[in-house]
Amino acid sequence: MPLSRIGPDGHPVRGDFLPPVALPRRMWAASRVDFLAPLRVGDEIERTSTVAAVTEKEGRSGPLVFVEVDHVTRAGPAPAVAERQTIVYRQAGGKPAPPRGAPGGDWDWRREVTPDPVLLFRYSALTFNAHRIHYDLDFATRTEGYPGLIVHGPLMATLLLDLAARNLGDNALAGFQFRGVSPAFSGSPLVLLGRREGAEVVLAAECGDGRPVMTASARIREG
Repeated sequence: MPLSRIGPDGHPVRGDFLPPVALPRRMWAASRVDFLAPLRVGDEIERTSTVAAVTEKEGRSGPLVFVEVDHVTRAGPAPAVAERQTIVYRQAGGKPAPPRGAPGGDWDWRREVTPDPVLLFRYSALTFNAHRIHYDLDFATRTEGYPGLIVHGPLMATLLLDLAARNLGDNALAGFQFRGVSPAFSGSPLVLLGRREGAEVVLAAECGDGRPVMTASARIREG
């Protein structure tokens, strides 16, 4: 995408593909992903994206607009990955709503990671994500009002998927979904938690002080 079509926050300007929502702050709030078929080296890949729904709501932190986007990735004629992505827009300023708690119970798996600016920059480059809250400290703190660089929601989701793969195997999951509940910041420990419950996997990410930042779950592939 040409730089002329990039907005001041690093995102593509609105009104091309995504709707022209007036609220200034944009975050990747959640996703549901179904792994339908394998992607192999050498496959010709095509992804189709469609805006599925736009919903206005009044949240605890003020007005919100939720945009649902469907992504379908194909290897040849057959769908390989189907995703429903939820993007949330909210007003500038104000305090975010207090986070809801992570799932309770005992955890079988635990891993601690401390995201730093290098990891955030490399993940932004890998995913072609130019949102400045992840690499531009001055923008994140002075313009957006956050205490530091924000860890990508999809990066935390990737780390939770990796936690499941470390314990169940690389091809064990048929589907995965996650929801961000609170921001995580560069330099703060991130605790990844998981357990298996029959054919399901329950996952969560917390800050080192126990504040929940993401909840997630996964379906184990039959057979």
